[in-house]
Amino acid sequence: MKKIILVICAFIGSYALEAQVTAPQPSPTSKLEQKVGLTDVTVAYSRPSMRGRTIFGDLVPYGELWRTGANQNTIVTFSDDVKIGGKEVKKGSYALYSKPNKDSWEVYFYSDTNNWGNPEKWDASKVVASVTAKTYELPFKVETFTIDVDNLSNNGASFGIVWESTYVEVPFEVPTVDKAMASIEKVMAGPQAGDYYAAAVYYLQEGKDLDQAQEWIDKSISMQNEPPFWMLRQKSLIQAKNGDTNGAIETAKQSLAAAEKAGNKDYVKLNQDSLAEWGAK
Repeated sequence: MKKIILVICAFIGSYALEAQVTAPQPSPTSKLEQKVGLTDVTVAYSRPSMRGRTIFGDLVPYGELWRTGANQNTIVTFSDDVKIGGKEVKKGSYALYSKPNKDSWEVYFYSDTNNWGNPEKWDASKVVASVTAKTYELPFKVETFTIDVDNLSNNGASFGIVWESTYVEVPFEVPTVDKAMASIEKVMAGPQAGDYYAAAVYYLQEGKDLDQAQEWIDKSISMQNEPPFWMLRQKSLIQAKNGDTNGAIETAKQSLAAAEKAGNKDYVKLNQDSLAEWGAK
């Protein structure tokens, strides 16, 4: 009996150790998502509060590297290549570090995001861009550390870093002009082969106007130097469903030859089965 009681006590003790209390975090996480021009910008960070403390020059010492937030390092993500401080920064995620000073901050975009706080060893080769940002004194106090995306325009914006009575602005540029011009030129040049192909296949699948589907698939194929077997396959199916069996057989033979050349056994069989079904000789 004594042994059973000891086992039960041990079980209860281990359960108590594993139990976790759910409570608010002192520096809750936040995620900001902002469209700048045509580029998606995301900032994931933790937000400490003042709680009666002096922040800059005390809790956050001047001239020392800071994670620019709390807990895990702040992470900024760009969906396109951008420009920061006149330097090209590839699309992707970067840790945001800074060295606050009274009149200005050094702000760093760091390629290694797998740190809890500051890196154990700072690697200058991982700094993809850095900016010297002027500080502005606010006429009021901001209790909770905040990062926002301000000064939005089609071609850029600024990271606004605010805490206590300090505001720091870090501008960046986005490639809206290049992306917009590329889109305009593509649309104005007319549909591409893939557009015609997708529209034709949709009409085939949905049983819509097969004459229109035939016109679109023909345009798509005419834009190819060597039409792929899968495109020819869809053309043969459109022809067959539209009552042009002879045309379907001829196209299926072309698709079969292209599939054999590409070594695609699945499409070889599909075409062979269709040719048999349509009475090809």
